[in-house]
Amino acid sequence: MFKIGQGYDIHKLVEGRELIIGGVSIPHTKGLLGHSDADVLIHAIIDAILGACSASDIGTIFSDNDDKYKNANSRDLLKYVSQNILHNSGYKIANIDSTIILETPKLKDYIPFMKQNIAEDLGIEVDMVSIKAKTKEGCDAVGKFDAAESHAIILIYSSSLKFRLV
Repeated sequence: MFKIGQGYDIHKLVEGRELIIGGVSIPHTKGLLGHSDADVLIHAIIDAILGACSASDIGTIFSDNDDKYKNANSRDLLKYVSQNILHNSGYKIANIDSTIILETPKLKDYIPFMKQNIAEDLGIEVDMVSIKAKTKEGCDAVGKFDAAESHAIILIYSSSLKFRLV
């Protein structure tokens, strides 16, 4: 059995915060505002996994009203979801396709490191993770340098399914 999950996240860009995307610290004048480290890419991937597993959403699992998650490293949250929700539901990841939307800085040099982090945290091969970077061409809050957003889609399959992914 195959299942698909879709995830989305958006955070404001503010001064005085570190910019962390895909578990990578990126030099910039602003960072993402949130209860945790506000990693929009990993948050979208977590929501995609939870959606595919019919397991609610990131805000329900990791409430922003819980001080336990204040300034949490999103990679730790991703590992928790992978080990305690995805694998316990009897599913494995076939692939992840994601898009980060941010005007600046340019992300192409950081994407290989993001892919490596996500693959490592999920226990999958790097080539099973796709990350694209786009801009909003000056449109809306993202285009005006006020926010960053990310979308993710995941395909999972029953770990009892016998086939070969190519």
